[in-house]
Amino acid sequence: MGQSTNNTTASTNLFEKWFHLSEQGTTIKRELLAGLTTFVSMAYILFVNPSVLGMAGMNKGAVFTATALSAIIGCLLMAFLANYPIAIAPGLGDNAFFTYSVVLAMGISWQTAMAGVFVASVIFTILSLMKVREAVINAIPHDLKLAIAAGIGLFIAFVGLQGGGLVVASKSSLVQLGSLTVPTTWLTIFGVLAIALLMAKRVPGAIFIGMILTTLLGLVTGLIKMPAHIISLAPSMKPTFGVALTNLGKVNTPQMWAVVLIFLLVAFFDTAGTLVGLAQQAGLMKNDRMPRIGQALMADSISMLTGSVMGTTPTAAYVESSAGIAVGGRTGLTALTVGVLFAFSLLFSPLLTVVTTQVTAPALIIVGSLMASSLAGIDWLHFEIAFPAFMVVAGMPLTYNISYGIAFGFILYPLTMTVAGRRKEINWIMWTLLFVFILMLYVLNVLPS
Repeated sequence: MGQSTNNTTASTNLFEKWFHLSEQGTTIKRELLAGLTTFVSMAYILFVNPSVLGMAGMNKGAVFTATALSAIIGCLLMAFLANYPIAIAPGLGDNAFFTYSVVLAMGISWQTAMAGVFVASVIFTILSLMKVREAVINAIPHDLKLAIAAGIGLFIAFVGLQGGGLVVASKSSLVQLGSLTVPTTWLTIFGVLAIALLMAKRVPGAIFIGMILTTLLGLVTGLIKMPAHIISLAPSMKPTFGVALTNLGKVNTPQMWAVVLIFLLVAFFDTAGTLVGLAQQAGLMKNDRMPRIGQALMADSISMLTGSVMGTTPTAAYVESSAGIAVGGRTGLTALTVGVLFAFSLLFSPLLTVVTTQVTAPALIIVGSLMASSLAGIDWLHFEIAFPAFMVVAGMPLTYNISYGIAFGFILYPLTMTVAGRRKEINWIMWTLLFVFILMLYVLNVLPS
């Protein structure tokens, strides 16, 4: 008994030393629950990424393993380098661009495209080492940081509404209410109500408990199928490992350098915006700056680099981390927990099939409402600030792209501030970003065609 108590105390002291739990007002139990909640919210990437990249001709089994390993590396680096409750894994936007725009539309082989991802990753890492990314993030005005947080909230809420079947496409109005005759849609509605009521009751871990209840209801009603197997060995990465390196010589055309630039720009600002938004939600910003931002960006850069070697598209900080933050995650122990669970997922991948979009959708919708609270801090009385902030918030969900929302606001902000006679308040970096974002919009929307 005494030995067990000593071991527990030693473990607690070790976690306290590494992650400074008491300083952040959190506990081991809360961090573990937060990590579990974040993992459950983003586990879908283990199946979505192989499906998307598989359409480009890549081996789905190899991509599954590369996805899990790159997430493990990213989460461990985020935990021990930056001590943030933010998970990293291959990003959905990048894999879609890789498959549909680069491979299928431009006719570039996936092997050459993956070499382009590797080159972008190297440049990305160099920019992080030079602290270019850190300087850019620190130069973002306070109101735009709040807008980024709120915009991401609306974005993930829209993702949840769409994934849960509550919002569907419409030819006449773009979107409309989903059919209430679809059983799985009612599973989402049940999840939203369950989490909302638990949140209103101030039940600890309300989001995770709601997700469990939704999963159980799905299994009982047959809307979620029981997995056929429990344990499965991780597939080999041989079909994709090192392919990026052996095809580097093919990254020597204007078309491929345009692809590299796109990957670089999208990865740069997607992760930057997400990190700021999540730090804002967690209350980790100090003097309008994100402490240890350099380490967080380095974790992202290294995971992106190793992921490209293993055979997956760029990694990114995950907006689903907001679910774990809402549960109470405040330190790297949350990210460490996510990384460990991704490691377990390599062996127990069949069990993850019960975590359908109807299970994760309610959590995203609820968390989106929590993040939207940042809107209260924006200076809506001054149009020169309010309009760029509004375009950030509206742009993310309406274009289904975090980078576009940021671009709209960052292009407008220097212009409206200058006309309002407040040019001296604009950092030179913001002027630089205006032209960078114009270039990004041109590359993303003109060159690929």
